[in-house]
Amino acid sequence: MALVHRYEFPDRFVAGTVGRPGERTFFVQARQGSRLTSVVCEKQQVQVLADHLERVLDELARLSDGLLEIPATRTTAHDLDPLDAPLDEDFRAGTMTIAWDAELSAVQVEMFTVADDDEEEERDYPFSGERPDNESLSVKITPDQARDFVARARSLVAAGRPACPFCGQPINPEGHICPRSNGYRRPLFE
Repeated sequence: MALVHRYEFPDRFVAGTVGRPGERTFFVQARQGSRLTSVVCEKQQVQVLADHLERVLDELARLSDGLLEIPATRTTAHDLDPLDAPLDEDFRAGTMTIAWDAELSAVQVEMFTVADDDEEEERDYPFSGERPDNESLSVKITPDQARDFVARARSLVAAGRPACPFCGQPINPEGHICPRSNGYRRPLFE
């Protein structure tokens, strides 16, 4: 049994986080009316999704020679509101796909579940009461919604922990042992 959460031009499609940098949980949420789907993602997945959405939109703008209405890249998202509540994880994202639906002039984003039975907790599922074999989220959004998603996702990723100037790994609030310095700690700023 498979469970597909389908949204066509939802009221909201955003990435968001819960927690403080270094301990954040990343979500992608779709909401239409009272329906809400929240997918847990890795930070890198949100970043890759944003990068690929932007690449698809830029390529569409280039290839269409102005025939398609593709908004310009933006640095600030219009939707800066917190994630919608209740914030219940529907599933964890594994693979993702992006496609262009020429008939609807929409970007289609699909996210598929990671099936790991060892970590799956028991939940009550509507209708049958049994856990689906896999879940997915299928969302069709306008190019404007896609640009907004990209701007918000990039801002979330950039708001994380600062990177070590030596090794590039994130620095926790309590510091970190840099592998490039063989554990030697010198002040970052003198």
